[in-house]
Amino acid sequence: MPEKEKIKMCPGLLLIVFALGLFCLFCSEALGQKPVHGGTLTIALSAEPPGLDPTTSPAATIKRVVHYNLLESLLKVDRNGKLVLALAKSYKVSKDGKEYTFSLHKGIKFHDGSPCTAEDVKYSLERLLDPKTAAPYRKYYLGIESIQAIDPLTVKLKMKKFDSNFLFNMARGDAVIVPRQAADRLKSQPLGTGPFKLFEWKRGDSVILVKNPDYYIPGVPYLDKVVFKFIPDPSAQLAALRAGDVDVMAYDLSPENADLLRKDPRFKVLRGHTTTEVILAINNSRKPLNDPRVRQAITLAIDRLAVIKGAMSGYGSPIGSHMDPTNPYYVDLTGLHPYNPEKAKQLLAEAGYANGFGAVLKLPEPYAYARRSGEVVADQLSRVGIKLIIEVIQWGQWIDRVFKNAEYDLTIIGHAEPFDIEIYGWPDYYFRYNNPKFQELMKKAEEEMNEQARKKLYAAAQRMIADDFVNAYLFVYPALPAMKKEVVNWWKDYPTIAIDASEVYIQK
Repeated sequence: MPEKEKIKMCPGLLLIVFALGLFCLFCSEALGQKPVHGGTLTIALSAEPPGLDPTTSPAATIKRVVHYNLLESLLKVDRNGKLVLALAKSYKVSKDGKEYTFSLHKGIKFHDGSPCTAEDVKYSLERLLDPKTAAPYRKYYLGIESIQAIDPLTVKLKMKKFDSNFLFNMARGDAVIVPRQAADRLKSQPLGTGPFKLFEWKRGDSVILVKNPDYYIPGVPYLDKVVFKFIPDPSAQLAALRAGDVDVMAYDLSPENADLLRKDPRFKVLRGHTTTEVILAINNSRKPLNDPRVRQAITLAIDRLAVIKGAMSGYGSPIGSHMDPTNPYYVDLTGLHPYNPEKAKQLLAEAGYANGFGAVLKLPEPYAYARRSGEVVADQLSRVGIKLIIEVIQWGQWIDRVFKNAEYDLTIIGHAEPFDIEIYGWPDYYFRYNNPKFQELMKKAEEEMNEQARKKLYAAAQRMIADDFVNAYLFVYPALPAMKKEVVNWWKDYPTIAIDASEVYIQK
């Protein structure tokens, strides 16, 4: 399987040019096997994306389908969680870390046959910075001061200041490169440079991709067609897998069914890690949730291990703050505020709620983990007097009411975007958490060039939001993709949101 050379971050950000190396490197299950070209792979997903433009919507469902498959960025995160080259074949960084020069591959074409050039990179990033595009993660890119297309294959970016996360941000799903002529059609007809191109979107049913014969990396993709089939009910997904109607369950296999499928010789189940932090999100602007004693009581009233056992059959890792264990800056804070329902009752009494209070827990309908976790959490909170009304709502309603307008008390959701602790520095984010000290801490961490000093700052950030009880942190969602045994080279771990099918093939 062709793999791009890994990007190594060097101390002091010395001037380095990275070359793209293409070589064959197969995961352990594929050792000794020669990739097979051809065939159709059908992948079951529970939620249909609200659109196909990852630059204007926060929905992870969009990036799962289009990122790396249809649309590409200058850089990408590989299956091992490493930052690697993508559309960029190399780049240079100035000594002060404030200037980046990217060189593109020759011969990259968009799916309509037009060339992908430095002007397209310039346009795409300027579009991302334009407030009119309503990009939900626009703040990640505000440090860009200027973008210059030096020649058709070279683009130079100047930064207002050093940003330690800049390269990582260039691999995010909203940093994709698109042509100007197709920007207004991205939501329904995305035009990119990826290994597959859009064939058809059957609303309410599936998104069908076909092989891009002009892909700039020779030899891939192996598949002729990829079908993302939308099946909301995980039980129906499992039935479809067993019946042969789908080849892969990418996300929604329940842990108890994982154990059953492992016993069936027709299938295999991979066990890996994701970057998805499942949290009980709290609207910090609503009474009585704006009282930190109440939020602390909620945290102390939740037994995370019991949630993992009850909702996930024991699969998943407890967390104490908003960062997953695969992140190099992760600090284990799971023991910082342990389960203590008696203290939770005391805190509620101190806050004036000795008899408890009522609230609404809004859960996104497509996600079984959220619904199951919600039932366990509601039961646990009832024991300290917090009576929750569970309201299950459609995904589109969740995005509009909860995420965009903060019309909620509590919700449970997995934050799949990797390394997104910065969101706690955005006062208008749906948590409505506004702490100038945290915002200043994030600013220092982003501008810190020394790795060890930056690590301490991110540790302090994790501790601050944990001690502020912004949300109740539950667990990291496990990766349990299930598939027919003939499917080869599927990612075991999900270090990013994308479902990258470019190196997957069907062994016959």
